Amino acid sequence: LMYACSEFWLLHGFKPENELTAILNTTPELQFLLPDWEKGQYEAIYRRVMEMGDEEVALHLQPLIQRILPLYEANLLSKNQEDFWAARAYKTFCSDNHYDRGLFSIYFFNIVHTHPGDVIFQDAGLLHAYLEGQNLELMANSDNVLRGGLTPKHVDVPELMKHVKFEPTRPQVIRPQTTSNQHELLFKTPAEDFELRMLELNSGEATELATESLELFLVLEGCADFKNLSGEPLQASQGQVVLARPSTQLIIKGIETTKLFRARVPYPQA
Repeated sequence: LMYACSEFWLLHGFKPENELTAILNTTPELQFLLPDWEKGQYEAIYRRVMEMGDEEVALHLQPLIQRILPLYEANLLSKNQEDFWAARAYKTFCSDNHYDRGLFSIYFFNIVHTHPGDVIFQDAGLLHAYLEGQNLELMANSDNVLRGGLTPKHVDVPELMKHVKFEPTRPQVIRPQTTSNQHELLFKTPAEDFELRMLELNSGEATELATESLELFLVLEGCADFKNLSGEPLQASQGQVVLARPSTQLIIKGIETTKLFRARVPYPQA
């Protein structure tokens, strides 16, 4: 799950079928993939570009970059165009005549523009990449994060192919839900092992809550006092994190106007 703290751009899952068909047809350097697309759609074209040799990657990407890079450098491309991000990624990740095969993915995936406060959920197997902006990310405990390119780090292609969901994605921004706490909003996702909430307190306002799991409170703006019923107050300001044990009765008071995130394990309601 990601919460956009600024204007934010990302790649998020495969384009819907009609959109990907259109981009393969209208991008001359990608038309070589049309037979694969007709035979096996998402898996076929992704497997083709991820498993082909470096020489073949360069054969297709070099003319693409030669065509779009002058447009990018002349500020003739916009951020809602795949060519913009492909040119920027080339300048960021490619050197010495190396062409990162992750550049193909920019044309395969949805380009999503989010605004401050927007939340996007990305389930296991959904390929994504963060392009520009600042965000807060909350994710499950995992030892199998797999890369698909646009990185100097190792890309384990066989393992990656085992886990990718080869299906179209229509990006959806998650809207916050109210809770029984008037100061709190919930960003509901299908995840069973983590949950994000946000608390907003004016100066002098306080809220009381009970923790059901180990919980983390990250102060995004302002400053707040944290106090359990048996301890001294602990003050946390912007950028600091407070950890609360399970089964803690906690009082949080805004020392000034305060916004903070609450990360926890969701528990079924009675």
